[in-house]
Amino acid sequence: MKKAITLYLILLLFGCHTDTTSKNNTITSKTTKTETTTYKKLDVNGVTIAYREAGNPDKPTIVLLHGFPSSSHQYRKVLNTLSNDFHLIAPDYPGFGNSDFPLSTDYDYTFDNIATTIDTFLELKGLQSYAIMIQDYGAPIGFRIATAHPEKITAIINQNGNAYKAGLGDAWADTRLLWANRTKTTEDALLPAFTLQGLKWQYTHGTRNSENVNPDTWHLDYLRLSRPNAHKVNIDLFYDYQNNIKLYPEWQQYLRDNQPPLLIVWGKNDAFFPESGAEAFKKDVKKIDYNIYNTGHFALEEDGEAIIEKIRSFMKGLNK
Repeated sequence: MKKAITLYLILLLFGCHTDTTSKNNTITSKTTKTETTTYKKLDVNGVTIAYREAGNPDKPTIVLLHGFPSSSHQYRKVLNTLSNDFHLIAPDYPGFGNSDFPLSTDYDYTFDNIATTIDTFLELKGLQSYAIMIQDYGAPIGFRIATAHPEKITAIINQNGNAYKAGLGDAWADTRLLWANRTKTTEDALLPAFTLQGLKWQYTHGTRNSENVNPDTWHLDYLRLSRPNAHKVNIDLFYDYQNNIKLYPEWQQYLRDNQPPLLIVWGKNDAFFPESGAEAFKKDVKKIDYNIYNTGHFALEEDGEAIIEKIRSFMKGLNK
């Protein structure tokens, strides 16, 4: 009896105590194994761009373009889950995440210039063909790159990335006042967006349950937005956002002319970019994989699992 118990314990230790459990272990290993995400940096014309990279570069590439007030951190679930099937690159813009935060006297914080920096970053990485995933600020940056290099874009994955006036929600009211007349008063009206409570609201507004959102997200953003000059730089970007709207017709023409494969994975309760922004793409793109979720601005936080599986099936279907 003692020998039998000893043998059982040895088998248990080496993970082969029964055939059934061995099979289950194999299945678990296959479903949870991912390629390691690495955290790298690259000099782009004197500005160090931090980025996360995962997966095999020989596989189809997806460039993940983040929004405000976040960084590549917002794509952590995508990187962890899809890295076995795709090559993933998620850069932090200048002034965001772990990238350099140059003074505004040394770097022009406009969407034109940030897009130029990220475009150069992608060229330095040697990427000639890639899909883009866009969210919030990722849309004006991604569409600038797409219109400059339509031949490089294999697909667009759009999670609340706007390109239509119809998609601008009520949360833009104070920013519109800034566009009309930039004064200390109109600038100060936007400062609550940088508070801990204001950042939390951006992540949790419109969610089914705010407890589904990791609070590390807005606390991390708060630390970065508490750096010297961070408020000024971001108000400059708020003011410059009006120039994105002027480019909407150009981006819409790009969509009509090129008909890129388009996946919509949109949080419908977004106060900045409501579902009307997603609907508007139907005017210009003939075929859309269209998916709306009952959540807010950062849809990946609450519905990441469902969205990521949509991305997987969409991307794998491109070459069929």
